[in-house]
Amino acid sequence: MEKVKKKKVPHTLVILLVIILCAVALTWIIPAGAYERVKNAQGVKVIDPETFHYVEKSPVNPLKIFNIGLDGFNKAATLIFLILFSGASFNIITMSGALQSLIGAVSKKTKSKEYLFIPILTFIFGLICTTQGVNTFIGFAPIMVMISLAMGFDSIVGASIILLGGAVGFSTGTLNVSTTIVAQEIAGLPPYSGLSYRAFCFLVFYIVTNLYLVKYALKVKKNPELSPMYEIDKIRIKDTDSHDEFNSPMNARKWLVILTLFAALGVIVYGGVKLKWKLEETAVVFVWLSIIAGLAAGFSPSEIAKYFVEGAKKMVGAALIIGLARTVSGVLDAGKIMDTSIHAMTGWLNFFPHLLKGPVMFIVNIIVNMFITSGSGQAAAVMPIFAPLADTIGITRQSAVLAFNFGDGFCNYILPTSTALMGILGATDIPYDKWMIFMGKLFGIWVLVGSILMIGAQVIHLGPM
Repeated sequence: MEKVKKKKVPHTLVILLVIILCAVALTWIIPAGAYERVKNAQGVKVIDPETFHYVEKSPVNPLKIFNIGLDGFNKAATLIFLILFSGASFNIITMSGALQSLIGAVSKKTKSKEYLFIPILTFIFGLICTTQGVNTFIGFAPIMVMISLAMGFDSIVGASIILLGGAVGFSTGTLNVSTTIVAQEIAGLPPYSGLSYRAFCFLVFYIVTNLYLVKYALKVKKNPELSPMYEIDKIRIKDTDSHDEFNSPMNARKWLVILTLFAALGVIVYGGVKLKWKLEETAVVFVWLSIIAGLAAGFSPSEIAKYFVEGAKKMVGAALIIGLARTVSGVLDAGKIMDTSIHAMTGWLNFFPHLLKGPVMFIVNIIVNMFITSGSGQAAAVMPIFAPLADTIGITRQSAVLAFNFGDGFCNYILPTSTALMGILGATDIPYDKWMIFMGKLFGIWVLVGSILMIGAQVIHLGPM
């Protein structure tokens, strides 16, 4: 009897290429259409919802997808450099042995209490991501996986601490300038209005998400074979155990490296919140972190350069995934079917009962986000339509912004076109299918909770408008 080979899920780049080819096929099927773009009172270029019209078809030639792809790489260049530099800096920190010693010390002192760290760390990442994108922390992901494995969990828990904590902070839109403030300006709402209800949503999603994650973490700690990553993590744990640094005590140099790391994180957060930094400035911080941490560890300039290049190499796969993911929206734009898709979906809202209009608007935004993963880009595309639509169907404009926040944010953690998700999965070598085994049920819970919160917003007539 011949052994039946297990079916392997294709490489992430292959999955993305299939999605791109499907998008190309749609440009040959869906009629091309367009809205006129105008500048609103704040100077933001938005869609005029009354101007949709069909235009001449512009199907995309399959032979041109890599030309469009290169344009996607160009647009994602700053993010790609951020990822390469963050990976480089964390490799230098890892080579110093400081994190391994710290993890070993923490593990010894927190036996039987490790589960407390999950809600604490997800809360920290959640708070940070109320103002930052989750992709800022792609370089942190391998470190969190090391910590997770050292505490007896699996690599999915390590990645989830960043992804799920960040998801709650980013997707509830508490303070986010690139999503909430852009959407509120387009909708004609005061900046940061509706903050108390969004903070309540943050708390609800934080509790629900941590109950799910902690339950999963304790389950795989008790029975490691139940983890989708069991076979892969067995190898990783052996590699982790082989490092003597985990049993090596902390010393002055190692503490200095750790302090440098936390100082850099503090600078990134301060720069994003107070100084309105973009990704360019954050990338530069990681370059300085590499140099200062390397010197603190006692490395020579040549050693710093060597470890910098090695760390950047480890992130090349994640960078390729992120660049290729941008190609999907590029194909839809080139085929002129982006506006047609948005126009069709928004027309469905009037077929639903009043209390379900908010949840349906949330779900429509999820569908839109499959094509437009940029938060500010989606706000500019849908809010000029959803804001006046909310007026006509009896939903407050603040509720429409909330639906946009939920729809734009939460599905980024299941979409293979999401730069934050695929970047972190690529950096931690977690296959997409393994992630979805863990994540599928939680996403369903998120949609249910988000729908209930949308109904709540309608009931209280979430204002001020």
